[in-house]
Amino acid sequence: MKHVVFKDRVKLYVRAGNGGNGCVSFRREKFIPRGGPDGGDGGHGGSVILRCDVNEDSLLPLYYQPHQRAKHAQHGMGSQCHGRNSDDCIVKVAPGTVVTDAETDEFLGELLEPGEELVVAKGGKGGIGNTRFKSSTNQAPREFTEGTQGEEKPLWLELKLMADVGLVGYPNAGKSTLLSKLTHAHPKIAPYPFTTINPIVGTLEFVNFSRLKIADIPGLIDGAHEGVGLGHQFLRHIERSRFILFVLDMAGTDERNPTEDFLHLKEELRLHMETLSCTPYLVVANKMDSPGAAENLKEFKERTEEIIYEISAELGEGLEPVKEHLYKHFFETRRVLEESE
Repeated sequence: MKHVVFKDRVKLYVRAGNGGNGCVSFRREKFIPRGGPDGGDGGHGGSVILRCDVNEDSLLPLYYQPHQRAKHAQHGMGSQCHGRNSDDCIVKVAPGTVVTDAETDEFLGELLEPGEELVVAKGGKGGIGNTRFKSSTNQAPREFTEGTQGEEKPLWLELKLMADVGLVGYPNAGKSTLLSKLTHAHPKIAPYPFTTINPIVGTLEFVNFSRLKIADIPGLIDGAHEGVGLGHQFLRHIERSRFILFVLDMAGTDERNPTEDFLHLKEELRLHMETLSCTPYLVVANKMDSPGAAENLKEFKERTEEIIYEISAELGEGLEPVKEHLYKHFFETRRVLEESE
C-alpha cells in the first residue's frame, strides 16, 4: 500500500445537522386538567465549519476522513422545554486552503489568517412547538412545524501553500539541498530528477529570531502551465509566495543550458498567472563547484542583466549573501517604508 505523506487537493463531503421538530404537548396535572399547550421548540442543527489552523500544513487528515458531519438537534419537549442545539463540526485546515463546490464549481471562499472560519454547510433550524400557536381563538392548538434539513454537499479543498519564499527550478537543480542548508527541513535528496514529489516548507531563522517560510516546489518542466508533468499542481503553490528564488543548475547537468532554463522558467510562471511576473525574485547559480559552471555563468551574464548569486548548496558555500538579501528585502526594506509613512 502506498504511503501518502502530503495532500494538497481533497474531496470533502459535508453534512450539517437537522433541526429538531417542534413538540405538541398539553399541560395536564392533578388540579390543572386544562393547562393548555406547552410544547417546546426544536433545537438548531450543528453547522460544518472550516477553521484555519497554523498547525496544519497539509490536507492529509481530510484525505483519510473525507466525511464530516454535524449532529442532529434534539426535538422539542413538553413543559415548554426547548430541544438541545447540536454542536458545530469544526474542521481544521491549513492556511491557504481554497474551497469550491464540487457540483457547481462555485467558489465558496478561502482561509488565509489563523482562526478564520468559513461555514460550508449550515445547520437546520428548529421547528416550532404548539405553544407558539396559542391565541384567543385557538386555545388548544395542535399545530407544530418540523425542523429543517441541514445542508449537505461535496466540496473540493485545494491547498496553496502560504510561504514567504518559493524555490523554483528545473528537476535536479539543487532546490532540496538548498532548502536543507537554509532551514532545518529534511527533504529527500538524491542525484536524480524529481526527487521531490511534494512541496516541502522549511523555516529560515535569523540571528535576531526573525523568520521566513521557504517552500521547495517540485521541479517544473516545459509546458507546466498547461498541466504537463503535474504542472498545475506544482505551480499553484507559487501563487501565494511573496518572493521567488530561481535556482539554476549552472553546471548544466543533463546537457541543460542554465540561461535558457531561466528564461523558460520565467515564461512558465507568466503563462500560469500574469501577476507572477511582478513578484520580486532573486537568481542563484548553484553547483558552482562543478566543471563547466564558470563558462555557463559567463554566458548567463552576457545574455541577461540579472543580478545573480553564486553558490554551492552541497558545500554550503555562498549562502550568507543570499540570506542577507532575503533579510533586507523582507525586514529592512519594510521597516524603512513603515518609517517613511
